[in-house]
Amino acid sequence: MSEATGIVPTAAPSGTGCVECLGSQGWWLHLRRCAQCGHIGCCDSSPSQHASRHSAESGHPIIASFEPGEDWFWNYETGSYTQGMKLAPPQHRPLKQGSPGPAGAVPRDWVTKLH
Repeated sequence: MSEATGIVPTAAPSGTGCVECLGSQGWWLHLRRCAQCGHIGCCDSSPSQHASRHSAESGHPIIASFEPGEDWFWNYETGSYTQGMKLAPPQHRPLKQGSPGPAGAVPRDWVTKLH
């Protein structure tokens, strides 16, 4: 795969948490990484669904899980898992950073707020 297919393996992650949630004191359940530009956004179960919003606004169709122990890729255009390749490090959020996160921003009733 290459940039033409929506994966740029040299694109570094934008950070260790969802860019938009961190900027708005929001929170996430799981993190996703844009395979084209490295944007870190929150998953579709999270209240704000920033990863899929980034895909829709940017036209970048493929994400990778940014969770420890997960190595899958998803294509928003086809609505299915897809093949990927090794991306620039780091491969996942810091192990000490829990899920949901970030620490201190997650409400006590977070489970009731999931999609």
